[in-house]
Amino acid sequence: CLPANQERFANGKLATVQFHPSAQVVMTAGHDRSVSLFQVDGIRNPRIQSIYLESFPIYKACFSVDGEQVIATGTHHKMFFVYDMMSGSIIPIQKVRGVEERFLRSFEVSPDGSFMLLTGTSGYLHLLSMKTKELISAMKVNGRCTASAFTPDSSKIYSYSKEGEVFIWDVRSRKCLHKFEDEGSLEGKCIAVSKNNQYVACGSASGVVNLYTTDVCLKEKRPKPVKAIMNLVTSATCVTFNPTTEILAVASRETDEAVKLV
Repeated sequence: CLPANQERFANGKLATVQFHPSAQVVMTAGHDRSVSLFQVDGIRNPRIQSIYLESFPIYKACFSVDGEQVIATGTHHKMFFVYDMMSGSIIPIQKVRGVEERFLRSFEVSPDGSFMLLTGTSGYLHLLSMKTKELISAMKVNGRCTASAFTPDSSKIYSYSKEGEVFIWDVRSRKCLHKFEDEGSLEGKCIAVSKNNQYVACGSASGVVNLYTTDVCLKEKRPKPVKAIMNLVTSATCVTFNPTTEILAVASRETDEAVKLV
């Protein structure tokens, strides 16, 4: 296939590549302060448009579940941008009331499209309404939170701490239902829940990715992984399941070609 973004290569590192939830469109965003959309036809992959965010290198960008918005956070900013694709307007969210953070970088959007979860410092997690972008509630893990994932039905959140513990939250009550230790983890890096809610994958700084069944995670303090995936030799920075839960992708951004499909 041709490069998806051949009509406009980025001038800096790409931080995000994501397919649109329903259209044949791919988005790229990164350190050159721009978000670009391309029509994927496999022949020319024409560029639909690019938006430029002045002095705002992008840390992460993500489509909303309905595919009508793009949310982008910066590398060193406490604000974030919402790009409305229907109206073509770029809306800066200067400050979320009740969120006292120096930087807002990492975030997740719930699968049902109603919540946005911002990862703060000192273990704080800020749950926002996707519709209004206002704070609903804050939760706090012991230590520092490095990654979070919603369950497919958006009822629970798994938060992975730097200390290797996983906290399971109830979205409705914002109470911690359970916490467990990720086996052998010295530093948590990334987490994913499979689309059928059967598995949880935890990737750590040593490169080991532990695969657990969700029922064990909800009951035991020290669950045994179904499988420990040892193929990465540098820190695991990304884990993700395919839609049918048959393949798990594990990757490390610290070395070239460190992408494994399990």
